[in-house]
Amino acid sequence: MRPFWLATASACALLAAPASAQDGGESPPPAAPGTPDLQTPDVAPLVTDAPDSKAEDQIGFAADNLNYDSDTDIVVAEGNVAMNRDTISMRADKVTWNRKTGQVFAEGNVAIKNPEGDVAYGDKIELTDTLRDGVVEDLLVVLDNGSRLAAIRGTRFDNGNIELENAAYTPCPVEDNEGCPKNPSWQVRAVKVLYDKAKNKVRYKGARIEIFGLPLIPLPGLSHPLNNEPSSGLLVPEIRLDRSNGFEIAVPYYLRIAPDRDVTITPHIYTGAAPMIEGEARALTDIGSFRINGYATYGSLVPLTGEDPNSRKRFRGYLESAGKFQFDPRWSLTYSGRIATDRTFMRRYDISRDDRLRSMFEIERIGGNSYLSIAGWATQTLRRNDAQGQQPIALPIIDYRQRLADPLFGGQFEVQLNTLAIARTAGQDTQRAFAGVRWDLRRLTTMGQEITLTALVRGDVYHSDENLLTGIPGYRGKSGWQARGIAAVAADVRWPFVGEFMGGTQTLTPRIQVVATPPIKNLDIPNEDSRAFDLEDSNLFAINRFNGHDRFEDGARITYGVEWNFSRPGFNINSIVGQSYRLSDKPSLFPDGTGLTDRTSDIVGRTTIAYKDFLRLTHRYRLDKDNLAVRRNEIDATIGSQSTYAVLGYSRLNRDILLLGEDLQDREEARVGGRVAVANHWSVFGSAIVDLTRKVDDPLGIADGFDPIRHRLGVAYDDDCLSIALTWRRDYIDTGDAKRGNSFSFRIAFRNLGF
Repeated sequence: MRPFWLATASACALLAAPASAQDGGESPPPAAPGTPDLQTPDVAPLVTDAPDSKAEDQIGFAADNLNYDSDTDIVVAEGNVAMNRDTISMRADKVTWNRKTGQVFAEGNVAIKNPEGDVAYGDKIELTDTLRDGVVEDLLVVLDNGSRLAAIRGTRFDNGNIELENAAYTPCPVEDNEGCPKNPSWQVRAVKVLYDKAKNKVRYKGARIEIFGLPLIPLPGLSHPLNNEPSSGLLVPEIRLDRSNGFEIAVPYYLRIAPDRDVTITPHIYTGAAPMIEGEARALTDIGSFRINGYATYGSLVPLTGEDPNSRKRFRGYLESAGKFQFDPRWSLTYSGRIATDRTFMRRYDISRDDRLRSMFEIERIGGNSYLSIAGWATQTLRRNDAQGQQPIALPIIDYRQRLADPLFGGQFEVQLNTLAIARTAGQDTQRAFAGVRWDLRRLTTMGQEITLTALVRGDVYHSDENLLTGIPGYRGKSGWQARGIAAVAADVRWPFVGEFMGGTQTLTPRIQVVATPPIKNLDIPNEDSRAFDLEDSNLFAINRFNGHDRFEDGARITYGVEWNFSRPGFNINSIVGQSYRLSDKPSLFPDGTGLTDRTSDIVGRTTIAYKDFLRLTHRYRLDKDNLAVRRNEIDATIGSQSTYAVLGYSRLNRDILLLGEDLQDREEARVGGRVAVANHWSVFGSAIVDLTRKVDDPLGIADGFDPIRHRLGVAYDDDCLSIALTWRRDYIDTGDAKRGNSFSFRIAFRNLGF
């Protein structure tokens, strides 16, 4: 079969509305000079024999030459022929009309337009005198979404349906950027193609998909709509090979229940594991949407410890769901849930590498000056050494806030009420309630300083039991009922200086903050939400530098720093550096290694450099206050264009502490990823994560200074019609039955094909 898409105007026919031709980038064949406009053909009526013939039975003609043979009852029109009947019009170089048989034969630059606005172009068309149905040789149909149907022979029926023989379909462009013909990335070839105009759907007989001209995938019973609406049917298979499961093939089936409901069922077949079924359901309601996704299998499970060499068979699976509902402009509900049957299921089947699964719900009311949240959450741990009984279940979490204008000084009050209940099946239980008021006043002086004054008071009530089940003493607090009061005042002054610099604008902003808080009974209170902490630029100037409510930094302190910003078209640098000094010599609540243990804090800072869309570099650091040793060093960079880029990351924690607390171990890691465009639409991509932690950094670990964690390498083809990717990945860590080793995956996506 010859390439339909490269057919010249004289050898193909086009059927499309004028707007469709423009949208699809297709131009109709040029008409001969002087051809009448199809929109307003200047024709004279040629009536039938009956003098009382209806208007719709009359056929109008306009031509340079018009001959009529009364013996054979044949009309021959030549030269810029225009012909119409009712609302259908046609033009051609020559038209032969047999009035006895009703046959019309048009030749040369033929164009026929129907009432719906479709126009057929061709060199030769045979049709009836209704001008509605007929046969076309070398047909090319351009649809309103830009897709194309082509055939050696096509028949158009009176109802608008089309039957194509020895045909092909593609949604891909058939011209390059210079307008030159090219073969499409992929096409569907078929013995016969049937286009149902009423359903706007195409059905194929004997179909197969060709990619880059190679016949690859047979598709018996293929059909799809010719619009953007999805329809039920098989989706493109996914292929994968790894050490844990062997060869895998997944064949999704999409079921469209309604315009706002659908289900996708995906069987996963493995050579090295039992089959698995995956299902996903989605729905859109009048007030929101939700999604449910799940996996299920009956297969082997190897314990995390590896003590049992024999696999144990059991039901294994994973279920997740998420949704949001907006009841009215103020009230909404958000939820998400995730649960797995065991700790290695998701890693083994490459669903996710998360080591904790969190489920939550939240009911919110957002008013003009008020906010109410009623929430709850629970966590399932997938970590090797974490006990599930120690994981908290928080229910309920209630937080209410109300803003009020200050009638005296012009500031603003915020009232907050909060309560929390945490339960554990084998650990400490804690309940908390507090009420607080915060006042803020912001003013600009005549010299340009920005001054912010803050005052807050809060009263807390706690109850806890089973405190000894908490492993770290500093987190336990005292059992039973405990109460405390919190008060703080703060003044924050910023003084920006703006000026020209190197063809751009620079802003230098010194900042100083003073915070004073009386002694607070922190250690009597359980610590549930203020555990992981590290001094950095984001919390340096916070009133309470703990990241929760259970701990509040007391004493008096001065925090000082400077921010510098330089900006010019396409280029920007922003940098901040600061330090804090405590006026009291009372021992700090902060653990060693966090940068706030002594009266003088470490120096923290951040620098961000951005150059157009080509470069973005962020550097965060913490320097030892005594010897300027780098205690924290993080670099993240993105360099390159959209097609060729590199993503680089490096992090190093050197806290210089002897006693290791929770999440305070030293570590070092490097990350790299990127994509390189090697040819038109072709690219090579890859990524790697390497653990650089040494034994001296983590004495309790097994680090050796260079431990690859995971890397991948692949090649991809992407255009506006087809996406193909082949990926190789290697994992270096065994986790139960999720084995280390190589895995290969193949992905292909046919865009604009809704089967």
